[in-house]
Amino acid sequence: MEAVPVTVVRAIDLTIDGKAVRVPEGTTLLQACKSVGIDTPTLCYLENLTPVNVCRVCVVEVEGSRVLVPACSRPAEPGMVVHTDSERVRHSRKLVFELLGSSVDLSTAEPRFRADMARYGAAPERFDSGDAQGHGARATVAQPVKVDNDLYVRDYSKCVLCYKCVEACGTDAQNTFAIAVAGRGFHATIATEFETPLPDSACVYCGNCIGVCPTGALMFKAEHDMRAAGTWDDSRQTVTDTICPYCGVGCTLQLHVQDNAIVRVTSPQDHDVTDGHLCIKGRFGWQFVQNR
Repeated sequence: MEAVPVTVVRAIDLTIDGKAVRVPEGTTLLQACKSVGIDTPTLCYLENLTPVNVCRVCVVEVEGSRVLVPACSRPAEPGMVVHTDSERVRHSRKLVFELLGSSVDLSTAEPRFRADMARYGAAPERFDSGDAQGHGARATVAQPVKVDNDLYVRDYSKCVLCYKCVEACGTDAQNTFAIAVAGRGFHATIATEFETPLPDSACVYCGNCIGVCPTGALMFKAEHDMRAAGTWDDSRQTVTDTICPYCGVGCTLQLHVQDNAIVRVTSPQDHDVTDGHLCIKGRFGWQFVQNR
């Protein structure tokens, strides 16, 4: 009988905030911090997506390193000495939150994001030094909401360019590549090819971009309409797990229900079938339930 090769993963010892930590080789600093209960803020990172290192919110200080390093993608190395709450780290995280908050509408951002801003004492308003006529006021990415289909809307005045939607549309999930980052610097934005209207683009309306968006820049049209009418209320919503009825794959759907009506559908990110991703039927094909 042929011997089956065995992969041996060695352990790595490092120090995080004065604590001796041992993790398997290949573990990121973010995962190592999590293993000892250290809460590290993230924005562009998601467990079911490839880290892209763009938000710099999770940066930590590594002794011997000239710059702060992104914990979400930096592998742990033997003998590393890591500081996650030094003055340098706190100042960097605070400034990132302030710069984002000064230029982007975060009114519908995830509660975790707003809690992290408060945790670091971020004050975006300190960048607004304009006069009564608006001269010298801070620049923002404000722009009209894009409503060009019946399933979801795009409000890029709320976009923090975390790249999650691009990754979900690409090799991490859908492999459609309908969207990418266009432009440079402050004028960078998420766009379809040649700014083509969404119905004419390569989009297949899987909605996986909505599922990973942390700020509400991408939102179910049903939710957008309810928010505009002032009827959206998270406190009155319940979440029920069920299995998608459309095919035999067995995707788990989480039905968000308010006033006995489904208002949006998600899937658990740790689900071994979906990894949080769905197709157009699972994500949007629930209207028939309402038409009883």
